[in-house]
Amino acid sequence: MTGLVYKSTGSWYTVKTQLGETYDCRIKGKFRIKGIKSTNPIAVGDYVDFELETNNNNVSGVIHKIHDRKNYIVRKSVNLSKQTHIIASNIDQVFLMITINNPPTLTSFIDRFLVTAEAYSVKTVLLFNKIDAYDDETLDEVRYLAHVYRKIGYECIGVSAKSGKNVDKVKALMKDKVSMFSGHSGVGKSTLVNAIEPGLNIKTKEISTLHSQGQHTTTFAEMFDLNFGGQIIDTPGIKGFGVVDMEKEEVGDYFPEIFALKQDCKFNNCLHIKEPKCAVKEALDNDEIAFSRYRSYIQIIEGEEEHYRTDNWEKE
Repeated sequence: MTGLVYKSTGSWYTVKTQLGETYDCRIKGKFRIKGIKSTNPIAVGDYVDFELETNNNNVSGVIHKIHDRKNYIVRKSVNLSKQTHIIASNIDQVFLMITINNPPTLTSFIDRFLVTAEAYSVKTVLLFNKIDAYDDETLDEVRYLAHVYRKIGYECIGVSAKSGKNVDKVKALMKDKVSMFSGHSGVGKSTLVNAIEPGLNIKTKEISTLHSQGQHTTTFAEMFDLNFGGQIIDTPGIKGFGVVDMEKEEVGDYFPEIFALKQDCKFNNCLHIKEPKCAVKEALDNDEIAFSRYRSYIQIIEGEEEHYRTDNWEKE
């Protein structure tokens, strides 16, 4: 039988067939995928082949094959630095939710996520949430960030899960597609998902006032069918985003504004750091490239770990 993985709890997987039947499935023995050292060999969004077995009148499935993926979102495993964690696969688009404060989303986190999405051919839309709760100064920061990312080709939408602002616009983009929602804990993913599809009743929690950190409400990625067509994948809140499996020379290819200029550099293998006659550094000096983006690029190619802050993002 063939089915689509809707939920993963680490050892058991909820798989749904084309006929709409769902089965709890497990992997028999070791299940390895060529070239991927992952903590989770099977992810939500995977198509798998499985066989049914009966044990004490309970029917469950045993997965024996995973179909080729068209794409996936992957990051470094939190506890095992040499391994990766596949968040979800076979995605049409991902909505990265961003809040300026309560909790803050740093540009370094946004850029690392976008680089990975570019590398694995996943379209990303940036959702600036909670805009109903911001003062004028904070709204200016939203406008600035939206300008930075729109300039390089990313769609940016200001939304409010609580007031409903632009929720219909997001729904229109989601119709008949597989959409993944991601972001830090506390940015309002579950609240927005409930606003998009009220019948799902996904659990939400308030922000911790002590550290302005979101509390984890989603512990495993899970896919849900949408009444208006398509599926949504709700994911656990993530603190940081470690980029994996990239050579220094290719990182710039996943920054659209850097990729567009690389052909104008004097050297074909220019890393845009100290090389002479570098088109990227010239564009940076002329404010044609955002410094925050260039800083993220340098941090990634130098293997620097993402910095975490509990206050607002820096403008330099």
